[in-house]
Amino acid sequence: MNEIKIFCPATIANLSCGFDVLGLCLDNIGDEMIVRRTAQNGVRITNITGADLPLDPEKNVAGVAALALLNRLNRQDGFEIEIHKKIKAGSGIGSSAASAAGAVFGINALLGQPFSRKELVEFAMQGEVLASGAAHADNVAPALMGGITLVRSYKPLDVIRIDSPLDLYATVIHPQIELKTSEMRAVLEPTISLKNAIVQWGNVGGLVAGLYTSDYELIGRSLHDVIVEPLRGKFIPQFDEIKKTALANGALGTGISGSGPSIFALSKGQETAKKVAIAMSKIYDELLLPYEIHVSKINPEGVKILSSQ
Repeated sequence: MNEIKIFCPATIANLSCGFDVLGLCLDNIGDEMIVRRTAQNGVRITNITGADLPLDPEKNVAGVAALALLNRLNRQDGFEIEIHKKIKAGSGIGSSAASAAGAVFGINALLGQPFSRKELVEFAMQGEVLASGAAHADNVAPALMGGITLVRSYKPLDVIRIDSPLDLYATVIHPQIELKTSEMRAVLEPTISLKNAIVQWGNVGGLVAGLYTSDYELIGRSLHDVIVEPLRGKFIPQFDEIKKTALANGALGTGISGSGPSIFALSKGQETAKKVAIAMSKIYDELLLPYEIHVSKINPEGVKILSSQ
């Protein structure tokens, strides 16, 4: 292959209780990228649509991730990257992660796949350093590996993929305001109480257990965050009301998607997820606040090839 067109999915990070360690891959929301070989060595970003982002590869998350991969291989190959953004920056559904994951996936495919999807996570994380100042994998891991991912350890990097229960659906509402990941990380407290830590550990364990056993009630009981959400929720319009409304309309649980401002709800079944979407929408309709709303099953594949030549 000399050229590859790929779909780079949006993601939900944290899943309430799993700050920086849990993430979920969405199915019908994402960017498109084209990666092609060139005779000129190095990485060039030739076109970006849908967002005002730098073409300089050292200032773009896709370029930084791509360069990290090539540096590891100590190769001087040449690649051009086109990025067609459909995930808004600062939306909380992994815009930077989609670009970073897509770049390393595309180059890896054109090089004959020297790395597995799991191994690509390390390179994609370098793009997240540029975007947020932290090398977190809770977006790039599900974007590359699909399903739901747990980052058990960062040093060394140890990522576990979890198959989603078949009837699990996500609803995501994105109020049209921007919250920068770096700024939302800055509002967090550097230490937490032992009491809150114990609650959070229990919820993470319960959520993982619920996902493995398809215990939807356990999933719902575990989607509870006592550490991050109380600090970030106040930056999102009508956050508490949307959470209550989603639960009242059958959602298993709700939370902030990534660093916000998007809010997610998980539901059993597509019909419930759609009902939750309608109920969420009414709140922002009454505020006359523009928003986007998505209902998605869980994407089991992650980044995928649309065409190649």
